[in-house]
Amino acid sequence: MTKNDIPKFAALSPTDYADVLGRSQVMEFGIRELWPRIPRLAGPAYTVHCPAGDNLMLHAAIYRAAPGSVIVVQAGDVDYAMAGGNVCAIAQNRGIAGFVVDGVIRDLAEVREAQFPVFARGVMPVPGHKKQLGTINQPVVCGGVRVSPGDIVVADEEGIVVIPVAQQEAVWQAARQRSEADAARSLTDWEANHRAKVEQALQSLGFTEVDSAL
Repeated sequence: MTKNDIPKFAALSPTDYADVLGRSQVMEFGIRELWPRIPRLAGPAYTVHCPAGDNLMLHAAIYRAAPGSVIVVQAGDVDYAMAGGNVCAIAQNRGIAGFVVDGVIRDLAEVREAQFPVFARGVMPVPGHKKQLGTINQPVVCGGVRVSPGDIVVADEEGIVVIPVAQQEAVWQAARQRSEADAARSLTDWEANHRAKVEQALQSLGFTEVDSAL
């Protein structure tokens, strides 16, 4: 994914991609935007794994990830913050697109004021330690999804999807075609098609109007 590709991936929502990718590439709903009306986040993953109670590797990653990267963190717990206002500000100044953290952060007011996109499980004022090594730029599991370096992450209020790097162009093309087809269809046409599908599904399962009254 080049810098020029980022706008095209950001132009489609996680919903568009989920229709193509399926459930396995969508993170758990517990990882969500931490401030309202957060802009859509899209970019290649720079992956981090931190042991329980420790945030050293995330702090190291902000100086190593390329501009435009989405730092994706597998934290060891939700008892200690992975990052705070200053770390987020440095990452933002270095061109990092945002964080997706399977864990918690702190200093949310500062992060919100800076408009730095962070998706996480919540907020915890207790900071992590810096005493243990983890990994950076190696596969991690975040929100139940395996994320490899360079995978495309797209996140907004609708959810977070992970597009495997080897499939990025094919998935984008399929998602774009579905999105354009939906946009071109009127609600009346959509309703007619939808109703036909619903009735066909009911009929195939042997549903009768008597069943609905039971």
